[in-house]
Amino acid sequence: MSHDEFHVHGPHDHELEHAASHGNADPFSGRIAVTTAILATIGALFSYQGGATQADAQLAKNNAAIRKTEAANQWNYYQAKSNKQNLAELAAVLVASDRQDKYLAEAERYKGEKAEIQKAAERLEAESKTFDAQSDAWMHQHHRWAQSTTFFQIAIALSAIALLTRRTWLQWGVYGVAAVGALLGLAAVLHV
Repeated sequence: MSHDEFHVHGPHDHELEHAASHGNADPFSGRIAVTTAILATIGALFSYQGGATQADAQLAKNNAAIRKTEAANQWNYYQAKSNKQNLAELAAVLVASDRQDKYLAEAERYKGEKAEIQKAAERLEAESKTFDAQSDAWMHQHHRWAQSTTFFQIAIALSAIALLTRRTWLQWGVYGVAAVGALLGLAAVLHV
């Protein structure tokens, strides 16, 4: 600062300068600050994992819906072949005996085509169920990450209160709430 300017120090500025010049660090504040930084970092990582598992769950649910639609299309195709088979069988009954073989052959062809279509529809339904199960598993894991993140956010809020009130028992509360958050994070990692 130049010597030509007028500068007034407030009481807060004086205390900061005094603490800095005399090395008067407050260990309680330091512990809370470090704890809060660690909690915020872990909470951010867990929040990211929660978002990632939610996206995976939505993707699996979308794949399940696609497979379900494809299966429905196959069942509609199966029904159309059934209608054609029925018409061919009816035609075989109604036409003269010299033309029946043609319609019976068509009915058999439709019957064979239906069997292939049925297999495809059932395979698609099974895939849909698999994707639904994957989605449910991812959503369960997402909920664990979200619960864990919530506990870390609560612990951070308690850290601020502990710092303002300078209550040691609140500091222990911070550690307890953070431990619950860590256990929920472990449950998410273990898919419990």
